Amino acid sequence: MYRVEYERAASRELGKLPRQIQARIVQAIEDLAEDPRPPSSRKMVGTLNGHRIRVGDYRVLYDVRDDVLIVVVIRVGKRDQVYRRF
Repeated sequence: MYRVEYERAASRELGKLPRQIQARIVQAIEDLAEDPRPPSSRKMVGTLNGHRIRVGDYRVLYDVRDDVLIVVVIRVGKRDQVYRRF
């Protein structure tokens, strides 16, 4: 079982979203604790351990640290915005 941590920017971005969308995204992030690389995830090009999952129109960018069993959520946002700041 992995532990999920949020970077400050990801927490802020998640807090700005509507409650219904927040709930869906939080559930998807919590599922990462059981399986950090679900079939729906994609490896991010140009990163060592970066992955992304899609939740509706939103993306969650995260880093998997297998040596310490941690999933670090880096960014949360709409597709057209989340990659610009990554």
